[in-house]
Amino acid sequence: MSALLIRGGHVVAGGAVRAADVLVEGERITAVGRLEAARTASARVLEADGRLVVPGLVDAHSHAEGALFDADVQLALLRQGVTTVIGGQDGVSYAPGDGAFATEYFGAINGSHPGYRGPGIAQLLATYDGATPLNLAYLVPAGTVRHQVMGAQDRPATAAELAAMTALVAEGVAEGAVGLSTGLDYTPGIFADAAEIAALCRPLAAAGLPYVTHMRGGYEENSQVGIEEAARIALTAGVPLHISHFHTRADEAARLLDWLAQQGVDASFDAYPYTQGCSLLGMTLLPPAVNAMGPAAAVALLHDAAQRELLRREWFPRLDRHPSLGPRWADQLTIAHTPAPAFAGAHGLTLTALAERRGTDPIDAALDLLAASRLQVNVVMAVPDQRPDADLGRLIAHPAHLGGSDGIFIGAHPHPRSRGAFARCLATFVRELGVLDWPSAVQHLSTAAAERFHLGARGRVAPGFLADLALIDPDAVRDTATYDDPTVLAAGIDDVLVAGRPVLTGGHLTGARPGAGLRAAPGTHS
Repeated sequence: MSALLIRGGHVVAGGAVRAADVLVEGERITAVGRLEAARTASARVLEADGRLVVPGLVDAHSHAEGALFDADVQLALLRQGVTTVIGGQDGVSYAPGDGAFATEYFGAINGSHPGYRGPGIAQLLATYDGATPLNLAYLVPAGTVRHQVMGAQDRPATAAELAAMTALVAEGVAEGAVGLSTGLDYTPGIFADAAEIAALCRPLAAAGLPYVTHMRGGYEENSQVGIEEAARIALTAGVPLHISHFHTRADEAARLLDWLAQQGVDASFDAYPYTQGCSLLGMTLLPPAVNAMGPAAAVALLHDAAQRELLRREWFPRLDRHPSLGPRWADQLTIAHTPAPAFAGAHGLTLTALAERRGTDPIDAALDLLAASRLQVNVVMAVPDQRPDADLGRLIAHPAHLGGSDGIFIGAHPHPRSRGAFARCLATFVRELGVLDWPSAVQHLSTAAAERFHLGARGRVAPGFLADLALIDPDAVRDTATYDDPTVLAAGIDDVLVAGRPVLTGGHLTGARPGAGLRAAPGTHS
């Protein structure tokens, strides 16, 4: 068995930071502390030089499941200390099924998977085994399940359809999924009511797996609507609740989380350390019925002058009243990805700027872009209230918070969170503002997520735990990606291990691929 000694570091474990060496033998940590020379004589040595030794960070909300095979994406994540991502988010991903639905509908978010063609979660997870330097765990995506059984139909499920969907969820749980996700602003999830979702959650209950939701209703000042529905679902199904990308004011989040606790809901949430978001332009601007009809039909509708006028007159005025948009929506949406050659110069432009460049108005500019791109457009979305770091810090410091980037790696001008979220959390909210200390940061960004999502012996620097480890220079770690220059890599994390093997050395990929598709481990939930 190969042995590696991490020498001269400061281990973050047990609520403290202490000088200690770490001995790794095979895939696991076997000793932490002052170690006798005889025990470590044959071990290779990695000099920590005073850096922090922490468990590999867990991205609780990632859209990297298709991109994880790309070396640039691997580097972007490992340079932030991330060793595990949780995919299957927002109710839409490749499995179950052949992956065609997610590839078409979420192509601008998840992209395509290079190898998976079905039929289920077991086969999807197997594609990551030994094929990537990082791990991936997976949520059963409820929208994909609904599409498998019902297509894009906007109606309640019949008893037979509900039974078929529940069976698919139960199969996914048996194959290792770590929860169930919904995306209730996306199709077809938007067509599912609370009773249907609660029924789909029931296979999670015996294992204590969480219901993970992109809530209905728009977040921000409208968050209570989604929280109340999520509470009904969790209580009915008897499962823990995890709220995806909980972007709202810190005091409002605290109030709603207190309310959930009073209702008896075991709740957690993820949040990224930015005020701007990123999603599909079609979801943001078009009626659900148009998104549900598929690209070919939607493009035909967008080319129809009468239908465009109907959208302009009856649909777009609603955006002015949307809690996350408002009347300046065209100024707030910046184009991150379009595959349309005619719009190659649009990356990084707001819809207002694109309209000016094309000599038209933002509505026509947006509809032209969507039609030319077959709806495959994602945008960075500013919000009317750009909250300061102090407010974001109070949100991140909440004990129910887990680290989640909501990282999207598709696009020429993506949101910087995919390459900066975890590094920004460490630099801004730990080192600069002191919102979290280092032990608390490890709890938020690693340990709590490993427990919440049943990731087994991960999330701690302790004997017996898997050696997913990152070495952090506490004075140098920082995000460098910005909204203007969003693809620059983070700094200050140059050495990372996964399953005991170095996957990042000196800031560069080693070529080792010890990552795996993680199957939910029994008895590890919080």
